Amino acid sequence: MPTSPLAERCLRLLHIEDSDLDHQLILAQLQRAGLRFEVTRMDTLPDIEAALERPWDAVISDYNLPGFSGLVVLDMIKQRQRVLPFVLVSGEIGEDTAVAAMRTGASDYLLKNNLARLAPALLHAIESCEAQRARQEADRELLKSKQQLHELAGHLQTSVEMERAAIAREIHDDVGGSLTALKFDLAWIARHSGDADVQQRVQSALETVTSAIESSQRIMHNLRPAILEQGLLAAVQWLAARFERRTGITTVVRHIGEQFQLPAGVPLVAYRCAQEALTNVSKHADATKVEVELSMEGGVLTLEIKDNGHGVAPGDLSKARSFGIRGLRERAATVGGWVDLSSGAQGTALILSVPLRGMFGTFDFDEDEDDGGAARAVEKGGMPAGAAHDPSSWGDL
Repeated sequence: MPTSPLAERCLRLLHIEDSDLDHQLILAQLQRAGLRFEVTRMDTLPDIEAALERPWDAVISDYNLPGFSGLVVLDMIKQRQRVLPFVLVSGEIGEDTAVAAMRTGASDYLLKNNLARLAPALLHAIESCEAQRARQEADRELLKSKQQLHELAGHLQTSVEMERAAIAREIHDDVGGSLTALKFDLAWIARHSGDADVQQRVQSALETVTSAIESSQRIMHNLRPAILEQGLLAAVQWLAARFERRTGITTVVRHIGEQFQLPAGVPLVAYRCAQEALTNVSKHADATKVEVELSMEGGVLTLEIKDNGHGVAPGDLSKARSFGIRGLRERAATVGGWVDLSSGAQGTALILSVPLRGMFGTFDFDEDEDDGGAARAVEKGGMPAGAAHDPSSWGDL
């Protein structure tokens, strides 16, 4: 018999057998093979059921037993979801029964009149089950590691957004306040000075300060979009309008279903998803039209961004440093959602889905909420009628 590490280990064996003579034959065969073992023999179901709670290296079972068969013991092992070698030994078993036992989960079967391969079959069954347990343990560790990575990614996304919000507040309060005060002072100097040179320098300074204010507003909005305070629909429409003005790509926003208060974090995830998708369209799609559809039906928030570009190549998403779509999927997972991407000759469609009921609870519809006509009148480019101003600005000075 081939040398095996198991041959030097003391094996704990459970023998299901009602015949003492057959039990002795099994022991003799194992001893002849040079195995070290401790065997416990049982032949009643209550004793066997209690014994299966203890650790065993393998179970050797007769087929015909008083009042039950060996397959009953095999079912008991399967019900406990244990990976345990089960070798069926019998003097009266047909080929069909043996095949059925193997399909059910038996490791091997032997006839009592031919026990020469008992030891090799037993060792092979133990090795196979131990390898299976090792794979299951590795799968559990891998799943645990993936879960930890998802949690870490979610924590990092949350931390980044919190840091962005803090920086945006500082820009608004400190930088914005200082620039606004400086602009008022320059305007006062312009009103109280008649010197042409002073007036020229003041106007130049005012232009510089105005440019700095606009840059601060843009930076602040990219860090933390204040437009989200007016609702997700208004934010998506405003984002689409900016995208159309900047790129010249026709962008249409559609809204389906009623609006209601979204759980914390969901509007920002949806906004960032739309932002990333539109950025990818401008960089890679070579599209002439983009359709954005926001749906809040059936307790699910769905955001779809579809373009008529040339699509995404199969290998693009698997590039080593292609983190855009991966980042969106991790971001969506932080609110219990997911991102689907489909691409073909007709363009690319990115869909964000976030369950709102069941996972986040039930939310009441706000029928009295007035979104300033954003849900009722959408002009070309996705902007609400009469909403050409920048809602993230500090106001006119």
